[in-house]
Amino acid sequence: MSYVGPDFEPPQPRRSRRGPLTVALAALVPGALLGWLVFETVGGSGDGDGSDRATVRSSPPAKSDAPTGTDDGKQQGAAPTSSASASSAPAASGPLKGKVVVIDPGHNPDNFQHTSEINRKVDIGTNWKECDTTGTSTNDGYAEAKFTLDVAHRMRTLLEEQGATVKLTQDGDRPYGPCVDERARIGNEAKADAVVSIHADGAGAGNRGFHVITPGPVHSGTADTRAIVAPSRDLGERVAGRFVAVTGSAPSDYVGDGTGLVTRKDLGGLNLSTVPKVFIECGNMRDSKDAALLTSGAWRQKAAQGISEGIVSFLRG
Repeated sequence: MSYVGPDFEPPQPRRSRRGPLTVALAALVPGALLGWLVFETVGGSGDGDGSDRATVRSSPPAKSDAPTGTDDGKQQGAAPTSSASASSAPAASGPLKGKVVVIDPGHNPDNFQHTSEINRKVDIGTNWKECDTTGTSTNDGYAEAKFTLDVAHRMRTLLEEQGATVKLTQDGDRPYGPCVDERARIGNEAKADAVVSIHADGAGAGNRGFHVITPGPVHSGTADTRAIVAPSRDLGERVAGRFVAVTGSAPSDYVGDGTGLVTRKDLGGLNLSTVPKVFIECGNMRDSKDAALLTSGAWRQKAAQGISEGIVSFLRG
């Protein structure tokens, strides 16, 4: 997602500090950043096999979507949720049997065709915001909404193999939406053990890396995140740690002070959640090097693997 848009306002300037992930990354993946430097040296194609294998078994890469031309607009409204979005295949036996994971693929591929609907304001607790945005895209037109849905499908396969019940907030099966408040409500009503919202950023060229957004303490109007701040932080640290290890990507060099973690209080999808939830910006679509990764099916499989491993680590304690 781009920081330019209704639910994604630019974060306020932050005093330089090092968050817990600096230590967490060192403990979890001591060689990861060195690996990233090697990756930079050899050109960062993102298509290598990768040697890191952890708790989640890889599945064959899902069928890649061809790039499509969608501009970096925003906004949305809420259409009826289809049963396909809310349902998972019967859970297999495995370490996550009995656990519910909600994956929230950021934006909807058809949001751009429904600007009036997605411009509708919704209550996010702290204020009112447009229901959603169209998301961003690479300079060549590969849409964030296509990226997020592809990664979500890959994650669903991996997590169901572990026995989890997996629900998607949308599966490209509705004309637009859901709005940010409904996205939160889907996770809440599912009584999810973990929710991860998948995104890719739209920052300026030259800005690189991923970051995980965790909820700050909010108690205002319909929003009360106080009970989920700590477990969401734990989830975010584990997702970030595994994302580094599996993809070789480095934490963002433009937000988060190099920790890969950012705390925000202005996102409706987090403010209205009553279950542990984080967002992950997998890279910057507007940077050519990051875009080369995000448009690679092999790299998207690694991204799905890393995020899924972080979820498994969180759920297994």
